[in-house]
Amino acid sequence: MKNKKFTFLFFLFFPSILFGQNLSLPLWNGLPPLQKEMNLQEKSTQEGILRISNVQIPTIEVYLPTKQIATGKAVLIFPGGGYGILAYDWEGTDFAKWLNSQGIAGIVVKYRLPTSMSLTDPKEVPLLDAQRALRLVRQHAEEWNVDPSQIGIMGFSAGGHLASTLSTQYDHQLDRKLDSIDLLSARPDFSILVYPVITFNERFTHGGSKKNLLGENPDPDLVTRFSNELNVDENTPPTCLIHAQDDQAVPLENSTLYYQALHAAGLEASLHIYPKGGHGFAFGMGRGAVANWREVLLDWINNLN
Repeated sequence: MKNKKFTFLFFLFFPSILFGQNLSLPLWNGLPPLQKEMNLQEKSTQEGILRISNVQIPTIEVYLPTKQIATGKAVLIFPGGGYGILAYDWEGTDFAKWLNSQGIAGIVVKYRLPTSMSLTDPKEVPLLDAQRALRLVRQHAEEWNVDPSQIGIMGFSAGGHLASTLSTQYDHQLDRKLDSIDLLSARPDFSILVYPVITFNERFTHGGSKKNLLGENPDPDLVTRFSNELNVDENTPPTCLIHAQDDQAVPLENSTLYYQALHAAGLEASLHIYPKGGHGFAFGMGRGAVANWREVLLDWINNLN
């Protein structure tokens, strides 16, 4: 009887050290910044892909590998969806579980979307949530058996735009009340961008992502700020880019422009272009050579300086 009571208390008070399991944490205490209380509800639909919209309580869902295979690395994952929805399993939890099998902590970020009516400055909110998510992982790094200098990010499509925004604007500050977590660095140690939206240049951008984030007729200064190939500097993290040549939704030039900016800055970068795969291929199963991209990625991660 005593043993059963001890087991119950252990699971009650130490849920976050259960490696091989997952847990969910809110990014913010109470009402998140840049949000007003409107009693809106998050929406989710499962039609092959779990699509989440109108996020009101942003979270991280943490998948930790068992200690026996843990590498100390972690990857925060930003699902895509044009800044209108999150393809939460297809480009989120499925990859967190796969990363776990490789000894890497996979952390899915359910970030707020700029289409929500409850937001007071929609364009700033995804980046704010992304910064907070990375800082929160650094705060819990020791507890989760993660090396705080080995925390990377992975973004798909519009999630790739958010990941590249975090890579180039990780120290962007808003005029708001800060807490102790805000004092931690939000700079990713490496970045993985999969068929990413990078530029808001009219010729190559994904119009839906641009409109959802910045509105119908954005100020040219905002277009420049959120065209991330223009904001690479010597502190931008090493980056691996994955794209298909036949992507009809997000042109290949999004990845090539970012790669060229990284290369010009003398930064470590890897660009992998597959002739076929289209857009939104995720694992790439059944789509030819692109199905091998995860093995290419693992080799890149394992050989990071």
